[in-house]
Amino acid sequence: MSNVLYIVVPCFNEQDVLRETAKRLHKKVIDLSNLKLISKKSKIIFVDDGSTDDTWNLIEQLHAKSTSYGGLKLSKNRGHQNALLAGLEHVRDFADFAISMDADLQDDIDAVEMMIKAHLDGAEIVYGVRSSRQKDTLFKRLTAQGFYKLMSKMGVESIYNHADYRLMSRRALNELASFKEVNLFLRGIIPLIGFETNIVEYERAERFAGESKYPLRKMLNFAIDGITSFSVKPLRLVTSLGITVSLISLVIMIYTLVAKLSGQTVSGWAFTIISVWFIGGVQMLSIGVVGEYIGKIYSETKARPRYIIEKSI
Repeated sequence: MSNVLYIVVPCFNEQDVLRETAKRLHKKVIDLSNLKLISKKSKIIFVDDGSTDDTWNLIEQLHAKSTSYGGLKLSKNRGHQNALLAGLEHVRDFADFAISMDADLQDDIDAVEMMIKAHLDGAEIVYGVRSSRQKDTLFKRLTAQGFYKLMSKMGVESIYNHADYRLMSRRALNELASFKEVNLFLRGIIPLIGFETNIVEYERAERFAGESKYPLRKMLNFAIDGITSFSVKPLRLVTSLGITVSLISLVIMIYTLVAKLSGQTVSGWAFTIISVWFIGGVQMLSIGVVGEYIGKIYSETKARPRYIIEKSI
């Protein structure tokens, strides 16, 4: 095995951090090459996900200085998961194994060496897992932990405290390419591949520069996509909720009928209003959950391309 490594880095408006990221990754590739862990043909591939700043120009400048850098420019912003997939699918014919990581330098670059050693020991997929969340705010820590627990409850196989920092062998990359769904949630798809896996723990740092590309709104959408792409339990929950409300309504109907026949005067205004709003809320929630699944079916049946590569260097 020649041990050619390709590091795939999705980028969206990362002009503030890109030079530093490129410098650190290039140094790491040289160090690993000197240790004979990877081939000197190894490369760093930046995937520009429709950036509106100077990100692509910087990638071209880096490539002009060294062919160790390469780049893909998507025709428009397609989202982090699609950009990451574009990079992984592009490099699978050239790399013996690939490592994906974010551009913001929060992922510990030194963990790359441990990932490679774990792969050389037999692991086809090596997950980078955060050792702790002490640097996160209380809100982010609670919501992140709640997300992983909810995913587990919904029956979705995922790696706790793992984002998209991972190593994949060429064999694993080829199997990943066989998954054709449009609604991507790679953290749920990749565990489905199987094969021998390993975990490398690392300490996640603060963002080096720029702003987070995952505000609360995007995080919530990402969580919803993850759950609805891999679990039908929300639909079953709607069914259970409908049965429960029906039983409650039946009890109320019997109570009302008995009260009427016994001649009792029941004002019941507040109770009626609360019941109407409650049942209306349940109905709207149920329609929303079903609609989410129908929307995903709609996207899948059209089978539009997940990304379009405008330029490649």
